[in-house]
Amino acid sequence: MSGPDSQSSPPDNEPYNILPLHNLHSAHPCLVYPEVRAVISVLRAVDDLRKPPFVHWLPSMDLLDWLALFFGFQGDNVKNQREHVVLHLANAQMRHSHPANDVGTFGNIVLREFRCQLLENYTTWCCYLGQASNVCVSDSAGFGSDVTRRELLYVGLYLLIWGESANLRFMPECICYIFHHMAMELNKILDDYIDEDTGRSWIPSTCGENGFLDLVVKPIYDTINIEVTRSKNGTASYDKWRNYDDFNEYFWSKKCFQNLKWPIDFDSDFTNGRKIGFVEQRTFWNVFRSFDRLWLMLFLFLHVGVILAWEEKKLPWQALDNKDVKVRVLTLFITWSGMRFLHALLEAAMEFSRVSREMSGLGLRMVLKILVAAAWTSGFVTCYTRICVQKNYDKHWSDEANQRVTFFLWLAFLYGLPELVKLLLFFLPGIRLNCKVFDLVSWWFHGDCFIGHGLREGVVDSIKYILFWAVVLGTKFTFSYFLQFKPMISATKELLDEDWLAIFSVSNKFIVALLWLPVVLIYLADTQIWYSIYSPFVGAVMGLMQQLGEIRNIEQLRYRFQFFAGAIQSNLMPQEDTNISCGTSRGKFSEAIHRLKLRCGLRQPFETVESSQVKANKFALIWNEIITTFREEDIISDEEVEQLQLPPNSWEIRVIRWPCFLLGNELLRALFLATDSVDATDNWLWHKICKNEYRRCAVIETYDSVKYLMLHILIKNNTEEHSILEAFFREIDHSIEIRKFTMTFRTAALLQVHSKLVKLLQLLLKPNKNVKRIVYAVQDLYEMVHYLYRVKRTSNQLREDGLAPKSQTAMARSLFENAVELPDPGNKNFHIQVKRLHPILTTKDPMETSPVNNEARRRLAFFSNSLFMKMPRAPRVEKMIAFSVLTPFNDEDVLYSKETLEAKNKDGVSILYYLQTVYDDEWKNFVQRMRRGRAVTVDFRTTISKDIRLWASYRGQTLARTVRGMYYYRALQLLALLDSSSETDISVTEEEGIPSARLLCKGHEYGIALMKYTYVVSCQMYWEHKVGGDPRAEEIMDLLKHNEALRIAYVDQVSIGNKEKEYYSVLVKYDRQLRREAEIYRIKLPGPMKLGEGKPENQNHGFVFTRGDAVQTIDMNQDNYFEEALKIRNLLEEFKYHHGIHRPTILGVREHIFTGSVSSVAWFMSAQETSFVTLAQRLYANLLKIRMHYGHPDVFDKLWFMTRGGLSKASKAINISEDIFAGFNCTLRGGSVTHHEYIQVGKGRDLGLNQISTFETKIACGSGEQILSRDVYRLGQRLDFFRMLSFFHTTTGYFFNTTVIILSVYGFLWGQLYLALSGVENFVLGNNNNSKKALSAIINQELGIQFGLFSTLPAILESSIETGFLEAIWEFLVMQLQLSTVFYTFSMGTRAHFFGRTILHGGTKYRQTGRNFVVQHTSFVENYRLYSRSHFIKAIEFGLILIVYAAYTPSAKITFFYIDMAVTCWLLVFSWMFAPFLFNPSGLDWLNTVNDFDDFMKWIWYRGGVFAKAEQSWERWWYEEHRHLKTTSVWGKLLEIVLNLRFFFFQYGIVYQMGIAGHSKSVSVYLLSWIFIFMAVGIYLTMSYVQDKYGANKHTYVRLTESVVMILGILVIIALREFTAFKYADIFTSLLALIPTGWGLISIGQVFRPLLRHTGLWDSVVSVARFYDILFGVIVMAPVAVLSWMPGFQSMQTRILFNDEFSKGLQISKMATESTHQKNV
Repeated sequence: MSGPDSQSSPPDNEPYNILPLHNLHSAHPCLVYPEVRAVISVLRAVDDLRKPPFVHWLPSMDLLDWLALFFGFQGDNVKNQREHVVLHLANAQMRHSHPANDVGTFGNIVLREFRCQLLENYTTWCCYLGQASNVCVSDSAGFGSDVTRRELLYVGLYLLIWGESANLRFMPECICYIFHHMAMELNKILDDYIDEDTGRSWIPSTCGENGFLDLVVKPIYDTINIEVTRSKNGTASYDKWRNYDDFNEYFWSKKCFQNLKWPIDFDSDFTNGRKIGFVEQRTFWNVFRSFDRLWLMLFLFLHVGVILAWEEKKLPWQALDNKDVKVRVLTLFITWSGMRFLHALLEAAMEFSRVSREMSGLGLRMVLKILVAAAWTSGFVTCYTRICVQKNYDKHWSDEANQRVTFFLWLAFLYGLPELVKLLLFFLPGIRLNCKVFDLVSWWFHGDCFIGHGLREGVVDSIKYILFWAVVLGTKFTFSYFLQFKPMISATKELLDEDWLAIFSVSNKFIVALLWLPVVLIYLADTQIWYSIYSPFVGAVMGLMQQLGEIRNIEQLRYRFQFFAGAIQSNLMPQEDTNISCGTSRGKFSEAIHRLKLRCGLRQPFETVESSQVKANKFALIWNEIITTFREEDIISDEEVEQLQLPPNSWEIRVIRWPCFLLGNELLRALFLATDSVDATDNWLWHKICKNEYRRCAVIETYDSVKYLMLHILIKNNTEEHSILEAFFREIDHSIEIRKFTMTFRTAALLQVHSKLVKLLQLLLKPNKNVKRIVYAVQDLYEMVHYLYRVKRTSNQLREDGLAPKSQTAMARSLFENAVELPDPGNKNFHIQVKRLHPILTTKDPMETSPVNNEARRRLAFFSNSLFMKMPRAPRVEKMIAFSVLTPFNDEDVLYSKETLEAKNKDGVSILYYLQTVYDDEWKNFVQRMRRGRAVTVDFRTTISKDIRLWASYRGQTLARTVRGMYYYRALQLLALLDSSSETDISVTEEEGIPSARLLCKGHEYGIALMKYTYVVSCQMYWEHKVGGDPRAEEIMDLLKHNEALRIAYVDQVSIGNKEKEYYSVLVKYDRQLRREAEIYRIKLPGPMKLGEGKPENQNHGFVFTRGDAVQTIDMNQDNYFEEALKIRNLLEEFKYHHGIHRPTILGVREHIFTGSVSSVAWFMSAQETSFVTLAQRLYANLLKIRMHYGHPDVFDKLWFMTRGGLSKASKAINISEDIFAGFNCTLRGGSVTHHEYIQVGKGRDLGLNQISTFETKIACGSGEQILSRDVYRLGQRLDFFRMLSFFHTTTGYFFNTTVIILSVYGFLWGQLYLALSGVENFVLGNNNNSKKALSAIINQELGIQFGLFSTLPAILESSIETGFLEAIWEFLVMQLQLSTVFYTFSMGTRAHFFGRTILHGGTKYRQTGRNFVVQHTSFVENYRLYSRSHFIKAIEFGLILIVYAAYTPSAKITFFYIDMAVTCWLLVFSWMFAPFLFNPSGLDWLNTVNDFDDFMKWIWYRGGVFAKAEQSWERWWYEEHRHLKTTSVWGKLLEIVLNLRFFFFQYGIVYQMGIAGHSKSVSVYLLSWIFIFMAVGIYLTMSYVQDKYGANKHTYVRLTESVVMILGILVIIALREFTAFKYADIFTSLLALIPTGWGLISIGQVFRPLLRHTGLWDSVVSVARFYDILFGVIVMAPVAVLSWMPGFQSMQTRILFNDEFSKGLQISKMATESTHQKNV
């Protein structure tokens, strides 16, 4: 059977994951911990439990085996959860504060906490449904063996259920339901319950082989799978099928117990029921439905603002002096109640399908809310009408009228009373209503819902975000009143007073509506603009308060490095004498004082380090390991390693041996100081030197090194020369000791000594040392003895003092000839010390010893700065929170293949050459590393091709880079070594050189690191890679070999005949004993893993194999750094602290975008993303309290999320942006998300415009789906008002407001076009400055948005914090020169288009963005496919409007208003039309332009076949582009038709401007113009018919038809010219009128495709659409062709795109023409 092996014990060599639990006698380092063995012994304490029937019980079995045999769990599921339980409890026991010898009690407490955390959601669920919990152990129960065993059984049961539930893990309350009944059966077994039907001991309903999988999981899985089939891959309407949330919410009702029962009755309404929790409806009304309070606020202020502005007073409150105005203001209650009534109607309309007999309460609530809202609305309308009638009757405000006003006010007070009560409860959270009253109020406002309770924040936090929004809203409303509403009033009054009719015979009210339309639209959206202005400044201030950017560069690092050792000791080393979890006010104050001292250097930590050799060695070990990883990553060279590393104490040096990059130029400065101060005293000179710690150390180290070099290395012992030097140094030491050095020696001669010493060191550093020259150099140094003394000594005096040879003959011959002895060539320490001494003596510019690589500089600066920021103290590794890293991997690159790297694109550029050029310094460092121990003539491409592939892959976005970057295992080993090491453990001899952490590890570090950290990569396609022989399978295996903590999870498929397959979840690792891949677990699944979206399903699949209390989600485009991994202990400690009134459940982590240097668009994207992942999320988490989970690399509270639906949501389409739903779910279930910036993780972003646009499309579509979701609705309804504002404007509201801003551009341009063509603008409005002022304000706001206000301002402010204000301004200017405005405007169009289309029509799908380097030219066909509908056609439409407006509004051309409008709108047109060419490599190359147009025409006319792809055939692409119209709703189709009617207006307006119209304003002119439309269609159909019938064999007929049509056309023109007022210019004018009409007809025809496709008319629609796309393509390509033909624009465009690379010497123009060149290795 598939349960535990009941026949035999597992072999000792059985593969295992982390712990060899099958062989406790092995020498595995994890088994030495008593906590591990204690948990294992408790698990094996089965004792007198009733044994499972039908199997042979073995002594080696434990409680989890017992559960598996009773309840039908799989054996490998048991193994997986056994290790899970053992590791969790052992790690928790290590963290416990009780003494280690109190193991029993300690274990019980840990187990109790574990059980409470694991079953917390289950307990809450039972309370919500009014069910008694089946966990028969109270939290206050005592401890005993029976209690402990029962708690372990409950924990094990839940984990076994969860571990085998597969896709059901997305349904946490479903798992609660299953656990509830299985726990009931467990209790019956434990209580020896007798089955009444059989008279025997109780046997669970799932008992048997795979019983749980077959009887519980698979039937539910199959039910879900049926619904997935009904969804038609997510394209079906959401109200027609159920997703994961619908199934889960079935268990939020008591009826699940009545209908589903246990064993589960799959004939119940669970399998064929309808949606009962929420119904997603695809409509824009969802924005109002979810955020009705926001729109209520906006419309109420609009209502009141217009009333007050109508009086045209200087200040708004002055209008309230008039009582009529005061009474009119009361109509806001009519608006308020009316909007409530509208909301009630929307609720009923969207949720009506949920109403049934069992959901009668929902129907009652809907009806009551509608009736109550209608009653209030009608009551307010009636009362206000009575006031007006009475006042008009009395002609003044009589007592009766005033009484009616008073009654209205009382009515208004009653209406607003609930809001006042909510406001009171908001600020007085201690007040609690009676439970029944609270339930009734909650039911009325929100209905029945298991989640969404307890969303309150603390009072202090609430006040902070209320003040923020008070400022934002105050600014917004002030601006709107004075610059939007008030200027429009005079023009509105003038239009309403004038009896003017436009040429279209419409009411002036329509003209007023057109004028107000853009004003109202921008008013509704500009809250986002003001939020985008204030939020960066507030976020920047918060960043400054968190001490970000205090160390920005190497110079600042040099200044703070002397305090660096203390910072490392304080933050990275455990402080046993400090209560790190102290939360008292005194403890917080002490911590603040400690941080202040550390930050300001008040403690002089270098003295502490000097006094403690252990601390000094620990600091050196950490720092040197960081530098070693830098060298392994090739971001520094071997020479820079020597400059940066801290060498061990040797040569009897008395001070800290700071890295050389700190000591550069300090010795020379000391020498110059001594030389310039000839008469200074020792005390004064030494005081000046000691002012700089590095200078002091440089002087002492140089003296000690020279002394040791002479006395112990170069000069032989027992020689006269050695005695002379010994006496000389003794005299120097004595003079220093008695403070008479400057009185004894001439300091002016020190520079000469310095120069001679440098010559000696240069000779010693040569590979082939010349002894004679070294002797001469030593002699030159000795000769300086005579010049050093202030008082010149005779030869006899020197001999008497021991400073000269005693014999006269010796004086004559040369000294040191036989005394110099060179060290052994194998003495590495000698070479290291001399090589270190040389730069100390010679460096003049400190920057010479600093790293060249910008990334190395940035990482050093950030790491050093972060250690001075506030962070929790680090515990010992044994006591830290254990965690896992989880990475979902689908089908991306593991390593770049040799062929991929060397393959050249059509421009002759290979990726390898590109990387060598972009990362030139890193390539040189790589070559230097590879040259070690190799001959210079080595051919790199044949001998180290694997290393080259790795080097290139580590600079791309590959799995190899991500896995390499997870340095946690290595970091934890080092930290564990430092935790337990003594002075002897980390001390090294001089011969050993610089110590390595890996050489010093004793063995236990590996075990504790494995217990604390696991890395799981869930490889969705690994089975396919293995079966298909894909090299990625071997590459993944190679990653396993080199990463001990890495595990690979994948789904295996096994054929069982009849074309059926079984699916298994498999975990593998690399077994270092067997030297092969070893399968650890194989758990059978109920079916294919993927039912919903691929990534969350893949994530859920790997989640079950993670270990620890936390899980960090790392995506495939991420990286990490060793120095940041050292701070993981500090980060995980955040789970123990309250942030506000909550403990965090998600720890947000700062990201660094590492792809910003590739091109200008990558830089723009990097700047935008960097500001979001730093400044924006800092504001979201710490002030607005609304941060969600936006992707990776956040750290999750594993137990909290595994019991509440997992790390993301996976329902098809609706959860396309799966990550953010984890944040929604967390917030709704009472969790908290924080953000921490003292640690960072690397992240790659898309590199080319097309990749970025695809990413923006994916995000916009995902946001469009979020608007429809239940999560957004519930958050919008249940969050307090100000958090709701934050939530809206930081998630879906951003995209909605962007869309509204684009719509305001539409409204503005179409309105101005109407005014121009109708003549209203010239004859009625004239030069009305007030209306122009309001419209100018709109234009200026839009212009600010186009200049990247949403993205540029946050980027500038964040850059100013971290790099400096001037540097940020320079970056901004460079970005503008590189046309960042064009990029951001283009991106805004992408977001607006796809967000709007998704809400209207759906059609969302996962889009693979691709993360490859963009060095090749993108064809026009590709660009047209991507951007024609979203950008090109809209740009052409706007351009056409601007042209027509300019042509028919001559008086407006000279006004500033027109110039302002033209600049703004033409910038938008330019950006949308030409950005794909400006940011396309070789986009303005003439040859590429010609080839692109040829390919475009081939693509247009290529018919293809059934299997033709969109990339090959226009027709295939055209059908795919409008596929969303097939699945859209009736309302979506109707709205699409209404929107396309706007194209008819061109014809409607322009025909009246034609000469043939004869200034007539009759509607007949417009109707007659349709004759030409029908004629054009008739001619086209005729020509098509003749071409199809006679084009092949009777071409004469075709020519004849063409001639007849041409002649008739000429005759018609002559007739019109003769008998009407027709002008030849009317021909071109008519094109402006008729071409848009044709496009409108084509667009509407696409909506009616189901009706037209079976008629002959459909072929004509397709053919005409093809000609339109040719026309659009020509319009777009024509300016590009002109620019390509003109000289200079190609190089300018290349400069714009690759400017950063030019500064590094990258010659793109050379690359574009290179065909055979390869980089010379």
